[in-house]
Amino acid sequence: MVAAPKVSKVPAVPKENVMNKKIPTLIGSGIGLALFLAVALLPAMLYGGYAGLLLAGGIFGTPVAPTLLPRALIVFGMIMGVVAVGSLFAVVGAAAGAAVGALTNVTVRRPAVQTEPSR
Repeated sequence: MVAAPKVSKVPAVPKENVMNKKIPTLIGSGIGLALFLAVALLPAMLYGGYAGLLLAGGIFGTPVAPTLLPRALIVFGMIMGVVAVGSLFAVVGAAAGAAVGALTNVTVRRPAVQTEPSR
C-alpha cells in the first residue's frame, strides 16, 4: 500500500479581482470622451466636413453643386471626423487612466501576511 502524500495547509492567497485593474482604464476613457465632447466635437465636425467637401470636389468637380450625393459625402466626412477624433480621445484617456492606475497600484499594495515567530 502506498501512503497518501501529506498536504500542508498553507493559507490560500486571495485572488485579485481582474475588474479592479480595469476600473482606472474605464474611468480614463470616460474622462477622455467627456473632454472630447467639451473641447473637440465642433472642430472634428468642421475638419471632417472640409475633408468631405474636398472629396466631393475631387469626385464631382468644383464648384460642388448642392445635390444629394455631394451632401452625403460631406456628412460622411463629418461623421468620420467625429468618430476618428472621438476614438483618439477615448484611447488616449484609457491609456492615461491605465498608467495612473498602474502607478498608484504600486504604493497601495496590501502588506504581506505576517506569521508569529515560534518560541
